[in-house]
Amino acid sequence: MIDQLIEGNKRFLETDFLENKDYYQGLSTGQSPKVLWIGCSDSRVDPERITAARAGEIFVHRNIGNIVPISGWNFATVLEYAVNHLKVKDIVICGHSDCGAIKGLGKETNDAYVPFWLGNAITAKERVDQRLPPASTPEEEKARLNEIVKENVRLQLEHLRNYPLVKKAEREEKVTLHGLYFDIESGILSPVT
Repeated sequence: MIDQLIEGNKRFLETDFLENKDYYQGLSTGQSPKVLWIGCSDSRVDPERITAARAGEIFVHRNIGNIVPISGWNFATVLEYAVNHLKVKDIVICGHSDCGAIKGLGKETNDAYVPFWLGNAITAKERVDQRLPPASTPEEEKARLNEIVKENVRLQLEHLRNYPLVKKAEREEKVTLHGLYFDIESGILSPVT
């Protein structure tokens, strides 16, 4: 697989990089993205690809389940850097269909770290469990999973608003928060309301 990645880089250099050499040279001196994208690590949901964004336009933080942890140094440093130093104008939390993290909510496992991490999202499942009856068909199960994914986006926006620097930036209208949902099967990216 590593050989394929190196070959892919050669194709990138021969096409996109050469065609946009001035643009990439400009990026070599710094970045000024306008968006912080908090997305899932799922290999099928590449933010730049699904939005047709160019290098340097999106500051990306990805993790299992597009989670905004209640506390966590890794996430907090990304957030602080994006808001205070890069001065992003928008923060996106993007969930997606067929999310393995959401499928794993409340499931028994021998994993040491995953259940602890997913504790940051279990409230989304609990909320949907209160609203919807258990699924009785595969179609209902798929719809239920997608609803939990969207509820998780809403929950993570709530978590994000608990960070003092986000509260301040929103109050001062320096940043706007957005929830998005990506449907892998259709390729459609849509707002979560």
